[in-house]
Amino acid sequence: MNQANEILFIASLLVLVSIFAGSASSRFGVPFLLVFLGLGLLAGEGGPGGIVFRDYQLTYAVGSAALGIILFDGGLRTHFATVRLVAAPAFVLATIGVVGTAVLVGVAAHYALGLKPMESFLVGAIVGSTDAAAVFFLLNMKGLALQKRVSGTLEVESGINDPMAIFLTMMTVELLRHGQPPDTLKLAIEFVAQMVGGLVVGLIGGFLLVALFNRVSVAGGLYPIVAMAAALLIFSGAHFVQASGYVAVYVAGLVLGNRRHRGAQVILRFYDGLSWLSQIVMFLLLGLLMTPDEMTPYAVGSGVVAAVLMLLARPLAVMICLLPFRYTMREIGFISWVGLRGAVPIFLATIPVLANLPNSELYVTAAFVCVLASLTLQGWTIAPVARFFGLELPPKPEAVSRTDLDLGSTSDRDVASYKLEADAPALGYRFNEIPLPRRCRIITVIRDGTVMDRARLDHLEPGDYLLVLAPAEQFFSLDRLFTAREQSKKQRKRRERGEEVFGEFVLSGDTLLGEVALLYGLPVDDKDRNDPVGGYVRRRLRHRPVVGDRLRWGPVELVVREIRNDRITSVGIELEPEEHPILRGFRRAFGFD
Repeated sequence: MNQANEILFIASLLVLVSIFAGSASSRFGVPFLLVFLGLGLLAGEGGPGGIVFRDYQLTYAVGSAALGIILFDGGLRTHFATVRLVAAPAFVLATIGVVGTAVLVGVAAHYALGLKPMESFLVGAIVGSTDAAAVFFLLNMKGLALQKRVSGTLEVESGINDPMAIFLTMMTVELLRHGQPPDTLKLAIEFVAQMVGGLVVGLIGGFLLVALFNRVSVAGGLYPIVAMAAALLIFSGAHFVQASGYVAVYVAGLVLGNRRHRGAQVILRFYDGLSWLSQIVMFLLLGLLMTPDEMTPYAVGSGVVAAVLMLLARPLAVMICLLPFRYTMREIGFISWVGLRGAVPIFLATIPVLANLPNSELYVTAAFVCVLASLTLQGWTIAPVARFFGLELPPKPEAVSRTDLDLGSTSDRDVASYKLEADAPALGYRFNEIPLPRRCRIITVIRDGTVMDRARLDHLEPGDYLLVLAPAEQFFSLDRLFTAREQSKKQRKRRERGEEVFGEFVLSGDTLLGEVALLYGLPVDDKDRNDPVGGYVRRRLRHRPVVGDRLRWGPVELVVREIRNDRITSVGIELEPEEHPILRGFRRAFGFD
């Protein structure tokens, strides 16, 4: 009894300390996940905490469940439109990209750590995939607004590439245990079966879960519990039919998050906290497992492996995989750098330990050093690198002033309450001229506790409370209308100088290219003069455009500002575009705009 209380006390204390330490460290830009990992190290056997923890079996079990929850949460927050936009390149990165990264890292491990070829490849397989937990977590924590194609590629890739890394790790471990050459065709069939099986199980599980929520009424507080139990059931059940539980749980979350059902808002709020808890528990356990004294003999070689992973293997794999999809060098550079490694590599490194393979401590050390380097260097520099590559968009409004009221599955619209913030765009309009999105309506305006007469209302005022009826997909537009938008330092400086974030001047997408060329003295072919500028930008980009896409046109740069119904309706023009000399060299070398 006393031992159980002691374990409960220590576990609770570690979680609380992690949360408050992470919040304090964020002021200095320190990645939260690095704080959780560091506290685990300090509390462990080699730190002042002195806690002896060597239970790899428990770490594997808890890590599996936590990763399943994190992937389900990632699916809940990913839109189908994003998946459609990046499905093909993300899948190539999640398969061919992981294999290519594993091979290149394996070569580095062979020379840096003195391992045999197959042992070296095992190191590459362990660290070959990006970590969904780290990518989802750090991109959201940094508050970055990135081009949809870039952020979507990173999120979808990290959500589906774990099966390939796990498959390669398991295959290599079995080969090292039994010494038999693998049947390549059989392995390929097994992998495809796992991926397809995971997709099928996830789709079936997701739609069944939606039907369950819409047909069976339970207490409001139980919807998140049902969702959590169902996610873990889908995750573990997929393994029973030899399918990938990681793909299944991500797809199930994707289906649930993109269908109307009861309890949607409470489930999202609950999973926000549960995902945090899963992150904390995973990284604390992994930190507790590490003992600095045991890692010292392999630290230098592991550092070389980490450097090759971040600076050579990941960038080369990304470039090979994404060039056929016409990604720009800016996008490739950023996606290469944000190949974040998190808990998954250390989690995979427990597999050789559980299999009693020689050099088990080396695998764990190599994985830990790669994760530490990734979180420290890459995780700490996401925002400045996004600005360096010119991929940062005006940040999305944080809808902290919005409270959602779920009307259930029978209604195609929901009600939300807004507290109108100072500097919100809606304040610049007369009440009856506010540009509400389609099928949106302001039901009530409450000022100083009094319901205002809408017929006599002239203007809204800061602090007003609004009840708005709208389709769920329109709430992002309403957030922009009723919420003051935060700006980065760079954006604020440009605003102060009178410059727009998307160019100094705005053009309608229907403006003829010849008129723009005549006005600004730009080169244009005769065959293009009568083309609308929006259509010209779309054609020249050679891929489906997203807001923030940039196209070089002589000495200026055209920037996509607005897209409606898959058509570019507004284009900014940057008369003096900023370009780093290194990027300019890449652009000229590879022929990209």
